[in-house]
Amino acid sequence: MEAHGLPLLGLHGRPTCHPPASFSSIRPDMDLLSAVLRAQIFTEWNRGELESFLIEITSDIFRVEDEQTGNGHLVDKILDKTGMKGTGKWTIQQAAELSIAAPTIAASLDSRYMSGLKEEREEASEIFNEEGLKEDINNVGKVDKKRLIDDVRQTLYVSKICSYAQGMNLLRAKSFEKGWNLNLGELARIWKGGCIIRAVFLDRIKQAYQRNPGLANLLVDPEFAREMVQRQAAWRRVVGLAIQKGVSVPGMSASLQYFDTYRRGRLPANLVQAQRDYFGAHTYERIDHQGAFHTEWSKLARNARV
Repeated sequence: MEAHGLPLLGLHGRPTCHPPASFSSIRPDMDLLSAVLRAQIFTEWNRGELESFLIEITSDIFRVEDEQTGNGHLVDKILDKTGMKGTGKWTIQQAAELSIAAPTIAASLDSRYMSGLKEEREEASEIFNEEGLKEDINNVGKVDKKRLIDDVRQTLYVSKICSYAQGMNLLRAKSFEKGWNLNLGELARIWKGGCIIRAVFLDRIKQAYQRNPGLANLLVDPEFAREMVQRQAAWRRVVGLAIQKGVSVPGMSASLQYFDTYRRGRLPANLVQAQRDYFGAHTYERIDHQGAFHTEWSKLARNARV
């Protein structure tokens, strides 16, 4: 899966790309940092819980200068259109067929599609600027840069958990459908051996499934759940700041929505079911009685006192 790469999180401000997932300090801050400092940040992150192949190579990328012009760093000269080989599309197709929620992975795929609209995006940028849209991206105000960088680190970590959770749920569903009897913990161990998503984090996943082979979702593993709670404040600060400054962080925000939806015991899906029953007589279930029910909503609404 491609949804776990730093690109999906948009830390370097480019359209996100993905893997097991999918997922760079946000651009308002990163644009204020030198390439050397950005490389140092990723090097430091690679010494902790984020240690992984993708973090490591991102640090390397930020260090490479543009030899062709001798001016600036190469990454800033690369066209912002992400290539694809189809793995992201196939992953989302499988998720849809199996009714598995994979919003972080889908966000990475959508970001690639959006990156491909280079000419349209440039034209849209001009149109909105002419209409008076005030870019506030580089004005981070009184934001504590050191705290923001650490907040992004924490946000990347929990978004990564969400991405892997979605990928593992998809693999489990496919395994059940095909009778593969996959050992998800063993898969995590195998990935650590040479896959581009290899990371020290995979050991944690292996341990989670060893503790509970029937684990419904990585988010509810006691250790991961504790870490999600501990980091959620930083997560919300980063996504909130990105929204405020007009910075697209699809992987981070999709992961947060996944977390907030999954942890709710009750969702507003009851209204959707009522609407479906209203326009299509699709029926609904009640929380207090067994069976399927249908209501003549239009008739009752006309007679209602409110």
